[in-house]
Amino acid sequence: MERALSIVLFVPVVVVTVLAFAAVIRRLLGVRVGLVRALLAAVLAMLVTAPILSAFAPADPATVGGGEAFLLGAASLLVAALLAMAALVVLEVLLPTGSLPGPVEAWKGARRRVERTRRYSTIVRIVLRHGLGRFLRGRAQPGPTSAAARRRLARSLRAALDEGGVTFVKIGQLLSTRHDLLPAEFADELTALQDKATPVPWSEIDAVLTAELGRPVDEVFREIEREPLAAASVAQVHAARLLDGTEVVVKVQRPGITRIVERDLDILLRLGGMLEERTAWGRAFGVRGLATGFAAALREELDFTIERDNLQAMAAALAGSPERGVRVPAPYPAISSERVLVMDRLPGTPLGTAAPILARLDDQRRAEIASGLLDNMLDQILVHGLFHVDLHPGNLLLTDDGSLGMLDLGSVGRIDAVTRTAIGRLLLAVGRGDSVAVTDALLQLLDRPGDVDERELQRVVGALIVRYAAPGSTVGVAAVAALLNTFTAHGLGVPPSVAAVFRAVTTLEGTLALVHPEIDLVGQARASAGRRIADTLTPGNLRDALEQELSTILPMLRGLPRRIDRIGDAVEHGRLRFNVRLFADDQDRRLVTGLLHQVLLTVIGATAGLMATLLLGTGGGPRVSTGVALFPLLGYGLLVVSVVLVLRVLVTVFRHE
Repeated sequence: MERALSIVLFVPVVVVTVLAFAAVIRRLLGVRVGLVRALLAAVLAMLVTAPILSAFAPADPATVGGGEAFLLGAASLLVAALLAMAALVVLEVLLPTGSLPGPVEAWKGARRRVERTRRYSTIVRIVLRHGLGRFLRGRAQPGPTSAAARRRLARSLRAALDEGGVTFVKIGQLLSTRHDLLPAEFADELTALQDKATPVPWSEIDAVLTAELGRPVDEVFREIEREPLAAASVAQVHAARLLDGTEVVVKVQRPGITRIVERDLDILLRLGGMLEERTAWGRAFGVRGLATGFAAALREELDFTIERDNLQAMAAALAGSPERGVRVPAPYPAISSERVLVMDRLPGTPLGTAAPILARLDDQRRAEIASGLLDNMLDQILVHGLFHVDLHPGNLLLTDDGSLGMLDLGSVGRIDAVTRTAIGRLLLAVGRGDSVAVTDALLQLLDRPGDVDERELQRVVGALIVRYAAPGSTVGVAAVAALLNTFTAHGLGVPPSVAAVFRAVTTLEGTLALVHPEIDLVGQARASAGRRIADTLTPGNLRDALEQELSTILPMLRGLPRRIDRIGDAVEHGRLRFNVRLFADDQDRRLVTGLLHQVLLTVIGATAGLMATLLLGTGGGPRVSTGVALFPLLGYGLLVVSVVLVLRVLVTVFRHE
């Protein structure tokens, strides 16, 4: 009973002591220290307090008075706290704060690692099941030689991506537009991933609708078809009627897709980072940035409120050009949410399967449809700055009279007015064959390095113009691929918004070829750009532009005389001063901070070495144990600290970045 009572009383005393040590240590260090680290340091301080006190105490404790006992105890506690603080500093050097997760994060991270490992094994099984295992080896594999073998391999790749889930389906969709990277058999086969994913059972869709609408489905819709019109990788679409009889389509997100996407994106981002760190081509292409951009676009597609807003913005943009014959469905925000989107049902047949309708139209009408679609896309890019980035045939509906409906605006591109102007100048310069103007427009669009050989870039661009944009030439994805290779060779970076324009044009080219194979993409694009720029030069537009500029400049002009008078007065009376911010640039601050760190490490290392020499030369001191004295122990400890700090400085000095 007494032993149990002692344990019950001992535990709170230990806990209070540890917490007190932790509070003192965190206060004395003057920086934020994690709770776990502070508690570990406090436990260390408590454990070493008794040995230190016994080392400080005289041989005969009976001779120690009350005041001396208090001083010895206080000294022991301070030394223990100092040792714990030194241990924290050493721990910070070896394992900086943030390098290891906390307990909760560690538990969640362990669960994520287990889940990631399971996903890795699932992906490997899918790859092996579809006969793609040989491509997992590190050695280069010979590709198929015949077209039939390539088609079989393309079908296996499509089936594997489809079985892999939404993230891999989206990767396949992206690859289906990259004719410059993949053979035609692969690009054509991967196009089937656009709207042919495996449907989700109605019971799961009904559960999502009920949860998102907050009421039973039959209280919102008079009827809804259980078989989907289309099943895509992120969602599937069902036809329905509202209570008033209006025909609509209901886009429902696949259940649990967010968690699956985040898991796969985690794998993809890790792989992108590894490739950029370990491979030269990964650094050249910026694989980490590409993976990050892909992840951001996919996360945007998972939020249907973004698509709802995009539909409304695109409808407002298209309202200014109804003659193009392109429209988008109107959404119903009151019964839409992040996972459910209700919108008008547009009549028509997906363009990819509308060959019979196109066959009934004459050549002139097909040319008008293609021209209207191209003009509409140029309006989106050059006028409104809001454009559909993925106008493949599955995202267009064709009616019997030849009008078009635009679908799937989950991810759109947005560009500012300066970028739109530069793209227009680029198209006009290509039409004139002016390589200098083309180069200037490109340098305004792209992220240029500090040193770029503009003369060489002009020569290369001029050769590309002669090859792909001269009269009689045909432009296609090969021209885009050659242009992108030119950017990479000259160290030019393509901003995501500009890359979206290239992707949109490349995808649209294949769609236009399906409608009218003989359309002159470059010729019509530069003609449309010329008309749009000419429209901006009309007297009315010039007057409006002049008024806008004057309204901006006039307030500055009004204040200019007063500022000049103040400057003149300050100069006359000797009160003119210049305020300059030193190290305003982040790079300058990092440089100076790094130099100060090295100097500080050098001074501390030299001081620790000098103190270690003095302590080792002195010897003796209080006894820590029977065979160990305090001064040699501290001396060897300081010697280790000195050597470590000096080595850190030397490795920085001699390392070549």
